[in-house]
Amino acid sequence: MYEKFIVLSAFFLTFLPSCFSSYPFNHRDADPFMSSHVYYETSHLHGHITRSSHTKNRHGNYAPRSSPQAFNVNSFGAKANGNDDSQAFMKAWQSACSSTGIVYIVVPNNRKYMLKPVQFSGPCKSSLIVFKIYGMIEAWENPSDYKVRRHWIVFENVDNLRVEGGGRIDGNGHIWWPKSCKINPKLPCLGAPTAVTFVECNNLKVSNIRLENAQQMHLTFQDCQNVKALHLMVTSPGDSPNTDGIHVSGTRNILIQDSIIRTGDDCISIVSGSENVRATGITCGPGHGISIGSLGEGNSKAYVSNVVVNKATLIGTTNGVRIKTWQGGRGMAKNIIFQDIIMKNVTNPIIINQDYCDRVESCPEQKSAVQVSNVLYKNIQGTSSRPVAVNFACSKSIPCRGISMQNVKLVDQTQQDVSKASCSNVRLNTLGNVSPLCK
Repeated sequence: MYEKFIVLSAFFLTFLPSCFSSYPFNHRDADPFMSSHVYYETSHLHGHITRSSHTKNRHGNYAPRSSPQAFNVNSFGAKANGNDDSQAFMKAWQSACSSTGIVYIVVPNNRKYMLKPVQFSGPCKSSLIVFKIYGMIEAWENPSDYKVRRHWIVFENVDNLRVEGGGRIDGNGHIWWPKSCKINPKLPCLGAPTAVTFVECNNLKVSNIRLENAQQMHLTFQDCQNVKALHLMVTSPGDSPNTDGIHVSGTRNILIQDSIIRTGDDCISIVSGSENVRATGITCGPGHGISIGSLGEGNSKAYVSNVVVNKATLIGTTNGVRIKTWQGGRGMAKNIIFQDIIMKNVTNPIIINQDYCDRVESCPEQKSAVQVSNVLYKNIQGTSSRPVAVNFACSKSIPCRGISMQNVKLVDQTQQDVSKASCSNVRLNTLGNVSPLCK
């Protein structure tokens, strides 16, 4: 059984990158604003800039080519003076979305724009929209202006979209965090906005952006396909409540790569409906680690499959790589690989928890559970901040199946000694040097 899983894992690792190889956006594509081919621009009264470019043909002569249009938010009335600029951003979006060809929306550098909740909706006529954030976007401070409480910036039903530019998006979370029931249990649990949400977007690339101090989650991909999230910096204080870094829900074919995530909750959370997810080159901490789940809350059905997390470093997190499911749920979490991971002073480096309960009151014991199967932990090393470094707490009625460990070495940092493993209701295979071992 173990050999069969290793073969399937190798096949999966070979196959998964092909899911992204046909992705239409090349991260080395030139920024037309920096291109030497662009040699003049014409400003129009309605606020956009048309750039004309010439490229050499095979005879060495310059021939004209179709040029992208650029829509600068300042041209639509954005002032960056502390007042609300959301209407100017919406006007720029509407002009770009209704234009054909490649279009750019530009948020200029060295300016801070305050935005109330905004929704950038498609479908659009343009073949590609590039949302260039060079400056800073900051969330409006008055919670009463958030009519839809759970969202701040939303991109919905947009195909062929890039969001990039090296700028910053700040959620002003310090206004919201004290009102969380996680901070003050006497308050009602009302939730807070996600800073940036992408809903039903296909062929999406988000890169070179800094997201910080989200009201709740920083960045969510919901029901999207063919996504790249690259070179992101996601930060908020370690004690900020529910501030997941990147949240993946119902999304297929997504690559999260070369990003630093330091938050008060999961660095990456992957929940139901997500498939073909790869996270590589992630630095996580502080935070709650990299999690699949939670799954099955409220006796719901959940499905997550084909997940690879590799080349990650977790520093001082409360969990390392975690799978968490509620009792009473249904469905499955399967074909999951955690490999080439370094743990530094992590509280629960490897954990499967099928008794997850994120409530003040205790959760009742139930027989049904989300099936966890075909999970490989390979080439994982480092230190645990407490003696138990491996914890498989699987369901009595539906045990974990096909759990494999290969070349794992975790040391108890408190004593610089061999750590311990706690294992229940799990069918475990090992290969190579594995420490600690289930007894």
